Amino acid sequence: MKSKDYYQALGIGKDASQKEIKQAYRRLARKYHPDLNPDDKEAEAKFKEMNAAYQVLSDPEKRKKYDQYGDQWEYADQFAKSGGQERVRWDFGGGGTTFEYGDADAFGDILSSLFGGAAGGPRTRRGPQRGQDIESTIEVTLEEAYHGSKRVIQLQIDEPCTACGGTGRVGNRTCTICNGTGRKAAPKRLEVKIPRGVKDGSRIRIAGEGGHGRAGGGKGDLYLVVKLLTHKLFERKEDDIHVEVPVPLVTAMLGGEVRVPTLDGDLSLKIPRETQNGKVFRLGGKGMPVLGNAGHGNMFARAKVVLPTGLTDEEKRLFERLRSLRPAESEAR
Repeated sequence: MKSKDYYQALGIGKDASQKEIKQAYRRLARKYHPDLNPDDKEAEAKFKEMNAAYQVLSDPEKRKKYDQYGDQWEYADQFAKSGGQERVRWDFGGGGTTFEYGDADAFGDILSSLFGGAAGGPRTRRGPQRGQDIESTIEVTLEEAYHGSKRVIQLQIDEPCTACGGTGRVGNRTCTICNGTGRKAAPKRLEVKIPRGVKDGSRIRIAGEGGHGRAGGGKGDLYLVVKLLTHKLFERKEDDIHVEVPVPLVTAMLGGEVRVPTLDGDLSLKIPRETQNGKVFRLGGKGMPVLGNAGHGNMFARAKVVLPTGLTDEEKRLFERLRSLRPAESEAR
């Protein structure tokens, strides 16, 4: 049985902080998630490996047991209870770490748990275990975040292998369906609701749609991490929206109205006389919906004065007349 190195699976050192563990997991999840690597068995295997590693290393108590007992950390309590008795040695992994346990009867119970009764002793029963939570990235447009939407997504859900009942073995043989893991990935389609006002990095929780539990334990939850896509017109800053609005030179000088695009349709914006390039107008309540609130942020429209091109002879004469009337400004430029 080859020993698993959970630190290596996440590409971190044994002295990594909880923050570094979380960052490493998220980085690898974006790289190896099955949704981003369809039909890539190697990526799927890597994703399962890093998920297993994260479930242990992200929990300080489990991590402590893992650091002491390696990938047999789940049996740490049994190992500890066997201390102070006649010792039996067993090497997990062939040349890996050698652990010492108590008398042969107690050790037989441990082996029975590890190998499904293959050691001949009574099988140790474990209590119900809740399924692991699953985290996946979902890309959301600004329009979807503004209006809210529904999306049908397809995930690869880890569940017990039905061919072997989750034991990894069929009789005395390794299950060929799950390769002895007792688990298999199964496709699942879900309709999820994207709430109004979600932000980049928001986590949408879907209860009971995570990994299957063991021994009667409940299912984990599914968390969809929002990745907000950039927009060609609008820039979002928290709950506010910023947009650049073209303003013709004549309108900027003499005043008038221009159309301002919003995520809820165009609006008319009054431009005062002598509006300068870059002036920002605040449109109250025309920004993003506030997540979990009935309010809205604001929109900030920045004037971009557009200079005319293709002047007619008459227009040129008028600009020459303007220059003659404002010689000081012409010389300053």
